[in-house]
Amino acid sequence: MASMNRIYFDNAATTALDPEVLEAMMPYLTEKFGNPSSIYSYGRESRLAIESARKSVAKILNAHPAEIFFTSGGTESTNTAIQAAIRDLGCTHIISSELEHHATLHTVDFLKNNRQVSLSHVKTLSNGHIDLQDLERLLSTIKEKCLVTLMHANNEIGNMLDLHAVGSCCKKYGAVFHSDTVQTVGHFPFDLRNTPVHFITGAGHKFHGPKGVGILYINENVRINPYIHGGSQERNMRAGTENVYGIVGFAKALELATLRHAEESAYINGLKLYMMERLEQQLPSVTFNGDPAGNSLYTVLSVSFPKSEKSEMLLFNLDINNICASGGSACTSGVEQGSHVIRAINNNPNQVTVRFSFSRRNDSAEVDAVVEKLKELI
Repeated sequence: MASMNRIYFDNAATTALDPEVLEAMMPYLTEKFGNPSSIYSYGRESRLAIESARKSVAKILNAHPAEIFFTSGGTESTNTAIQAAIRDLGCTHIISSELEHHATLHTVDFLKNNRQVSLSHVKTLSNGHIDLQDLERLLSTIKEKCLVTLMHANNEIGNMLDLHAVGSCCKKYGAVFHSDTVQTVGHFPFDLRNTPVHFITGAGHKFHGPKGVGILYINENVRINPYIHGGSQERNMRAGTENVYGIVGFAKALELATLRHAEESAYINGLKLYMMERLEQQLPSVTFNGDPAGNSLYTVLSVSFPKSEKSEMLLFNLDINNICASGGSACTSGVEQGSHVIRAINNNPNQVTVRFSFSRRNDSAEVDAVVEKLKELI
């Protein structure tokens, strides 16, 4: 909670591990160390833990356990889905957006540059939402089989996509639909049996689970080949000894996030709206990116400040004052090229953008402290 110590407002990058999740993981880090592919009791114990976790995750997402595959995280899951759509499902044209996470952007660029796959970018509206009319126009005019890969919630500005609308449009034109749901699994309820999507992804560290573990949901009607070759783990779909304690932690974190969702989402959204209000009061020159008061992730607030000699060093100065925030995706922090998302929707060279993202561990006193510090730093 609020103190003179560190204020952590970068929860879209990673969240703190929940103590209950660590407790669930500990036995598999200590005495229950058997290899889940081994046939003796130690191994069977680990195998049971993995399959119990799979059933738990599937039940929460309203999917079938056979549709859930454990991976190392969102990047691997996204790469697997996109590559498989091209290699195994006959897609020769990709429709994506300029606002995607680099796990998607770099994968589709690689395929375009090396495999001669055609690539189209759907237009984005001025508020950062995907132009669904333009998506339908592209799908209706492109004659090749398409993969549509669009994220459910943008990790930098928080804008959310209507999965059902996009999935229904893809179904109408026979396109494969992959959605990067890394920012929403563990933050929103899912009903995958009734959602027209072929692939979704998740990562444990976005909702107080461990790093290095994620999921790929593959709809039961889709047949693809492995992305990683080797042993027969994950029903011959992902070779390599399973991350047992990570998988147990992922399932426990998702279970806790689901139990607490109604209460915590309202609380965190309240913090976000409170910060918007305080910034508008204290720093009238600020602007907000995306659609923060509309169809938006309750955890993320993207703020642009007027560029000045002081504000150009804003992230650095926040860090010196023990305030953790980011200029965009943490996956590219340290690379001073600015955010590709902000460039695409608000290419104003006279502004400096900071992403603040919240969790249940934050409070309004921290918001007050950060706003006061920003007044000094701007």
